[in-house]
Amino acid sequence: MIFRPYQKLVFTLILSIFIISGLSAQETDQGYMMPPKAIADLIDAPYSPRVSVSPDNKTILLMHYPGLPSIEEVAQPELRLAGFRFNPRTSGPSRGWYYNNLSFMSMDGGGEIEIAGLPEKKHIANASWSPDGKWVAFANTADDKITLWLIDVAKASARQLSPVAINDIYASPFHWLSDSKTLAAMTIPDDRGEVPPEPTVPSGPTVQENMGEVAPARTYQDLLKNEYDAQLYEYYLTVQIAAITLDGKVSPLGEKGIYTNCSPSPDGRYFLTSKIHRPFSYTLPAARFPRLVEVWDRDGNFVYRVADLPLADNIPVAFGSVATGRRDYGWGANMIRVT
Repeated sequence: MIFRPYQKLVFTLILSIFIISGLSAQETDQGYMMPPKAIADLIDAPYSPRVSVSPDNKTILLMHYPGLPSIEEVAQPELRLAGFRFNPRTSGPSRGWYYNNLSFMSMDGGGEIEIAGLPEKKHIANASWSPDGKWVAFANTADDKITLWLIDVAKASARQLSPVAINDIYASPFHWLSDSKTLAAMTIPDDRGEVPPEPTVPSGPTVQENMGEVAPARTYQDLLKNEYDAQLYEYYLTVQIAAITLDGKVSPLGEKGIYTNCSPSPDGRYFLTSKIHRPFSYTLPAARFPRLVEVWDRDGNFVYRVADLPLADNIPVAFGSVATGRRDYGWGANMIRVT
């Protein structure tokens, strides 16, 4: 048989693949193989750190992060519910990109200042200055939970603020109050208990209905599929809002629920909260679920109901379409801003 040049090349490539496949099948498991050091150093080279300037414009926070996440991080378990993808072990993002070190620099010049007392395993996120610039709070992800840490800027020293587990799936895990002495945090309830067991026999059929109305619909990923998914969603996303002071004292605020927001007012006297509630949807993500928007006082007591928004299942599919009624809210200088 006579081969043309290109046929010979193709035949050689196919034969090589079969030979390599045969050799690979006979090899024992040797774990991951590393490339030459020059290539590994190039791939693992860290990015330039991100920077954040203190409110008093005296100090720079340098947030260092690696070039790529580790195999350990990308191999973490992942749940997909109501449009969210999260790690059920930690109640945090399943594909987070964490800082692996923090340091300071003075705005007046000088070298980098190392911070003592940082966690041994550094998976740092949500680093945030206190309003007076004397403290930096951050969340650190361990193997099984997320905890809140605090840095004393003047001493360049860090410590765990509280061993209470933080939930970082939906809302910002914490906010500073204007007194720079208190944080409002999304904590995991003490009575959360065990994960709901998956039923071996369904309680009944999964029924969806449009109540006799025609409504536009988009296609979304990772939606709830049945009542068990809804129970898992409630289990993992339910939080207890709590005030945590600089000495680590934890004071629960209000009742637990699936909160998407708990932002303090500029004067620190009130909280603006947003809580998702049933009925959930099997065709829409959590951003469209019903929600209750309220103002609480400093102790978590109800003050004012901003809105009780229904399931947003009839918004036109055209871009720029919005739901009817109140849909945007936030703090102004000394009032609630609603549109």
